[in-house]
Amino acid sequence: MSSSPGGVRPVLFFDIDNCLYSRSKRVHEMMQELIDKYLMTHLALSKMDAWQLHQTYYTQYGLAIEGLARHHKIDPLEYNAKVDDALPLEEIMSPDPDLRALLLDVDTSKVRPWLFTNAYVTHGKRVVRLLGVEDLFEGITYCDYGAERMICKPRDEMYAKAQAEAGARSSADCYFVDDSFMNCNKAKDLGWTAVHLLEPDDPEPAVKASQYQIKSLQELRSIFPEFFKHEDQTDRQHPSANASL
Repeated sequence: MSSSPGGVRPVLFFDIDNCLYSRSKRVHEMMQELIDKYLMTHLALSKMDAWQLHQTYYTQYGLAIEGLARHHKIDPLEYNAKVDDALPLEEIMSPDPDLRALLLDVDTSKVRPWLFTNAYVTHGKRVVRLLGVEDLFEGITYCDYGAERMICKPRDEMYAKAQAEAGARSSADCYFVDDSFMNCNKAKDLGWTAVHLLEPDDPEPAVKASQYQIKSLQELRSIFPEFFKHEDQTDRQHPSANASL
C-alpha cells in the first residue's frame, strides 16, 4: 500500500450506479428503456434498431451518448434531461443507513473518498443525495456531457482525469470500486488497485477483473483495513447528511 508522504492521501474511488445501490433497484433497466425511447423518437428507429444501436455504442465507447454525439449530432445535455434526469429516482431510492455507516467509518485522515462515474454530474449528485451520503465524499469526477469531446470509463484519459481531479500523486495511490468488469480491468492495467463488485447471486467470472472481487461493499473493511477507523475512533451516531459536494 502507498504511504503517500508529504500529506498527500491515497484516493478511494467509488463508482455510483449499481455500486452504491443494488442492481435490484432496476435503475439500469429503466435507463435502458428511456435510452431506447429517446433513439426511437429522435432517430426514427424501430425498437429493435434502437436497442441494437444503443448496444453497439455502449460496447464501442463505454457510453451510448458518446456514439450518439459523434455520429448523430445528438445534444448530450438534452439527452441527459430526457434519460438520466428523467428517471423516477425519488420513488426508488431512500437513505441507506448501512452505506452511510460504512462511509462514516472511512478514516479520511488516511484516504480521500471520491466519486467516479460515467454519468453526468446532475445524476451523480442526485443519487448520493437520495442515498443520504452526499456529505461523505470529497468530490466527484464525472463524464462531462457539456464538453466538446466526451471521455468516460474505460478510456485511459478518464482515469487520468479522475487521478488529477482527486489529487492522487500516482496510480499507486488510486483505489477503485466498480461493478463493471471492463472498468476494473482497465484500472488494474493502469496501475490502480481495483475492486470488482458483484451482486450476491452473480456467478464469478472465469478470470477475475482485477486484484480484488467482492459481493458487498462491507468487505472493503477487510480488504483495506488501513483505510478504516478503529472501533474506538468510529462515530456511531451516524448523523444525517446535511452537506453537499
